[in-house]
Amino acid sequence: MSAPHRLWRNARYLTWLVSDTSKGLAAALFGFAIPLLALIVTNDPAQAGIIGGAGMVARLLTTLAGGILADRHPRILLMLIGSLLGVLLSGAFVMLALADALTFATLLVIDVLLAARSGLFDVAGESAIKEIVPDEAMGRAQAANQGRDAALQLAGGPLGGLLLGVGGWLVGVVMTACHLVAAATAWMLRREVRAAGMVDSGADADATGSDEHAIDAPGVEGAAAPAPATAAKPNAWREIREGFGWLLSRPDLSGVLFITTIINLGFNAAITTVIYSLQQEGHSEVLIGTLSAAIGAVMLAGAVVAPLLIPRIGAGTLTVLSLACTTAGAAAIALIREPWPIAAVLAASVFLLPSLNAALLGYFMVATPSALLGRANSAAGVMSMGALPLAPLIAGFGLTWIGREGTILLCAALCLVSVVLALGNRSLRALPVESGWAAHAKRFE
Repeated sequence: MSAPHRLWRNARYLTWLVSDTSKGLAAALFGFAIPLLALIVTNDPAQAGIIGGAGMVARLLTTLAGGILADRHPRILLMLIGSLLGVLLSGAFVMLALADALTFATLLVIDVLLAARSGLFDVAGESAIKEIVPDEAMGRAQAANQGRDAALQLAGGPLGGLLLGVGGWLVGVVMTACHLVAAATAWMLRREVRAAGMVDSGADADATGSDEHAIDAPGVEGAAAPAPATAAKPNAWREIREGFGWLLSRPDLSGVLFITTIINLGFNAAITTVIYSLQQEGHSEVLIGTLSAAIGAVMLAGAVVAPLLIPRIGAGTLTVLSLACTTAGAAAIALIREPWPIAAVLAASVFLLPSLNAALLGYFMVATPSALLGRANSAAGVMSMGALPLAPLIAGFGLTWIGREGTILLCAALCLVSVVLALGNRSLRALPVESGWAAHAKRFE
């Protein structure tokens, strides 16, 4: 019996983590700053919702192209190109802010462009981890990534509030620096992969050299062989259909995506409503950022616990429990107006989210053949996040038309629908603990 893979001694994974974390901090800062800047500039929640929704639509649409790129071209090279483009766009944002040229139109354009950059290149970064981490360590890698994400939320809110208190230009300066670090470490990772004789390719087998999970997908000859796009004339629509077709053919994965679509919409719309209402009530950006940090602190604690839960509690059970907690939290904040009680309730409701995300993402990575991973990843992202552009619109127009309490109760009702669907989904409830992922995935080949 071989010794378990020691994730923290995997130099390539650590380099990937630094690159992905730097890019993630830039995204966290801009994600925090853009709705507040939009409200400051327009003083209209509806217009702020339009800016946020347009960016999300741009990301969803470009994610489909990003999946094709990740399966056609070297994924680590795409990470490098995406980071360099982030440097250019962040620098442009700094220039706009220093020139006092941030208006509804310019915020809309820069948000769409940065979102499109994420859609085109982030899929490659997410998929590259399969070339770096073996299947038996994937659950722990995803749990570590969830901890990283929680730490970014913990730091991103207060840091974003402090930077925004000085000026929007300073947010752009820090974003530019983050993308520079992401580009430098992506370049280092590419050199490490080449020095180790590994293949940095979206179409080749994963870096562990194992074809254990090679799967025949609709229109695909197998994970160990090159993707059809490399053997025949490239056809974007066919490649997109292959990603969606494979995903929808898997009952262990497809049902989960529809449920996550609903919970993502409901809970994100509830949080956006809270942020908009706090800003309109006169609370400072620093306070709003601190509330976000409190939620991030609890998610970080949840991420620390996640590696203990994933090997012991089935992914299906974790999903149902997490959805129920999230729904209860969304309903409770409709009755609370003070900032700190709101933070306490939201924090309690997200404690299990890192375990849920690590389990579902880890299983998805194990179950998906490397040759299809980019397209399947983008298809999963579009399906699970497809309704998310409606979240800022629900928050913005909901506050205008039916008020804070009515909007949040509507969001809680959406979350409740996801719980009911999860309880009725046998394939979701059957997802096992980490040690059973590979065997469980084989049942659906």
